[in-house]
Amino acid sequence: RLLAHALRRLGAAFTYRDFRVLWLGAFTSTVGTWTQRVAQNWLVLTLTGSAFYLGLDSFLGELPVLLFTLIGGVIADRHDRRYLLVGSQCGQMASAFILAALVYFDVIEVWHILVLSFVSGCAQAFGGPAYQSLLPALVPKQHLPNAIALNSIQFNLARVIGPLIAGVALTAIGTAACFGMNGLSFLVVIVALLSLKVKHLPPPTRQRMMDELRGGLSYVRHQGSLAALTSLAFATTFLGLPLLTLLPVIAQDVFQQGVGQYSKMMAFSGAGAVVGALVVAWLGKFRHMGRTLLIVQIVFGALIVAFSLSRVILLSEVLLFFAGSMLIMVFSLVTSLVQLVAPDELRGRVMSIFMVSFRGGIPLGNLAAGFVASRVSAPFVLTVNGALLASVACVFLLTNPGVRRL
Repeated sequence: RLLAHALRRLGAAFTYRDFRVLWLGAFTSTVGTWTQRVAQNWLVLTLTGSAFYLGLDSFLGELPVLLFTLIGGVIADRHDRRYLLVGSQCGQMASAFILAALVYFDVIEVWHILVLSFVSGCAQAFGGPAYQSLLPALVPKQHLPNAIALNSIQFNLARVIGPLIAGVALTAIGTAACFGMNGLSFLVVIVALLSLKVKHLPPPTRQRMMDELRGGLSYVRHQGSLAALTSLAFATTFLGLPLLTLLPVIAQDVFQQGVGQYSKMMAFSGAGAVVGALVVAWLGKFRHMGRTLLIVQIVFGALIVAFSLSRVILLSEVLLFFAGSMLIMVFSLVTSLVQLVAPDELRGRVMSIFMVSFRGGIPLGNLAAGFVASRVSAPFVLTVNGALLASVACVFLLTNPGVRRL
């Protein structure tokens, strides 16, 4: 009976049909995305031999988030979010198929990869706010943290499965197949989106788009906890995500291993993330979520430092497992808190502002990390980033009662 109760609590959001449909579609697509990401990172490293180009590719993939997501948030509040997501998936699908063709016909150059990363990022910039705004419509508010954690689980299960598929596919059927499989995976999520019964009917608006955008920015700026959570999200991605971006360099330069070890390390990180998301899903909505978020952030920073100093493969893999767990707990908790605070009529704009900070830290952090790693070393970058990340969380814990009390 206790086990059944625990499982019901763990999968509360799965009792809602539309959430299940979207979860399965998103999971299939995300497996394809991670398969491509591993193959693409290895292809960039093979073509250039440079950590800087790894950082640049990630930067260009995430740059549109900085440029277009705020507009995407306004559009998500004005139009049916399902159709915005379908358009986003079609754009990403086209980019994957083009990349597959370029590799298959052996005409690929690094600038092709960089341009297509930017194009895919543009599609994500308009789809991201729509997806984040759609989730609260699929489950009641009390199950929203559970839904966000389960959404993190599909993302991180894909982080385990995708790299493993990539590791096999790269050696057995080639790089082009990884990109082609990703292109096909977008068809599944498009079908899932079109089958949803929940419809978003935006209220009629007479305001200009820029006026609505300014209204969203003003709300976040004057809502103290939202502003603090948004700043914390930027610090997390700017300092924490280079851990994953620099893994090919760690595998090659520190451990003198190839793509097999890189994909294995990605799988350890993804497995840890699944465990972390399960913990958050089981906890659901609970007291002192803000304080817990900051403590987990400190532990995450310490684990990054420990990983950067390790020269034993098994120890590094164990540290990656726990770092992945802490990373996804931070992501799930901070996203849950923002969703719980945001009013529905402003949700698209609030989530777009959060995403600019959250996702915007990724390209800036990866570009900086790739540049410094190419001049000094990847372990040095991770040591500094981990120490800074833990320090930021300590400052918030000591000086920001707004976050602590959430």
